Amino acid sequence: MNTWIALILFAAGLILVVKGGDWFVDAASWIARAARIPPFIIGATIVSLATTLPEMIVSVMASLEGKTDMAVGNAIGSVTANTGLIMAIAFVFLTVTAPREKYLKQCLILIATAGVLWAGSLGGTVQPWAIIVLAALFALFMGTNIVSARQEPSEEERPDCSRREILRHVALFLVGAAGIAIGSNLLINGGSSIATALGVPERVIAVTMVAIGTSLPELVTTITAIRKKEAHLSAGNIIGANIIDLALILPICSLVSGSSFTVSAACLRMDFPACFLVTLIAMVPLLVRQKASRVQGFVMLLSYAVYLVLTI
Repeated sequence: MNTWIALILFAAGLILVVKGGDWFVDAASWIARAARIPPFIIGATIVSLATTLPEMIVSVMASLEGKTDMAVGNAIGSVTANTGLIMAIAFVFLTVTAPREKYLKQCLILIATAGVLWAGSLGGTVQPWAIIVLAALFALFMGTNIVSARQEPSEEERPDCSRREILRHVALFLVGAAGIAIGSNLLINGGSSIATALGVPERVIAVTMVAIGTSLPELVTTITAIRKKEAHLSAGNIIGANIIDLALILPICSLVSGSSFTVSAACLRMDFPACFLVTLIAMVPLLVRQKASRVQGFVMLLSYAVYLVLTI
């Protein structure tokens, strides 16, 4: 495939995934409210899962096509980008506070998922015990979300449920889902073609272009938070997205692949350690000091830059 055509397909896939994900999340949230699902369930489960759908679909489709480096690179690379780039930007430009009573469990779960996934993949495949532990950590995270959300009062009312609004949101839901599915396919095939044309491993494209691309919703959220000076919009959203990426996506990829899910030596040598290190740099000082610092943000950005340089 011509390099320019591959780039166009990749860009088109990226636009479809990001915009489709946006429509899907909005429609899913509206449908849940219209169905009178409690607001705390919507925020703690439906929105959390829907916002990570682009990464999930890209990785699952890549694993079904036997492109394990693309699947692993996207999931791990997204977490590293979310933390080392997007959360770091929030730390530099916002005053991010993290009271231990509110963030302790989430931060510890994130560190644990990164460590378990790395340890469970050291043999070159994702081990069954790791999948079981990750599933338990995911259940713990969702349960924690629900308990926390139930304690926060909500005045959200049922939306307008006229026939026109129902049809509009159902259409948005279906179009968004289709956009994610089609865009993911274009993203994977375009990324593979770009890797072939440039003579680099698919993993490099996955942990850079694909991972950063599928992390755009989190980047937009952070930029919005900076513009509105609302720190709470960024850190919590990224921590939750990272936990789902690590605890859910790769175990699902391992299950749907139908065989042992291999992890390349390069990924074990570079991507997993980088993900775990940048997670520690972000989470440990946040828990100890109960707030982030600008210096911490710059260290995270520098760490991510070094990782990209070494990878490329």
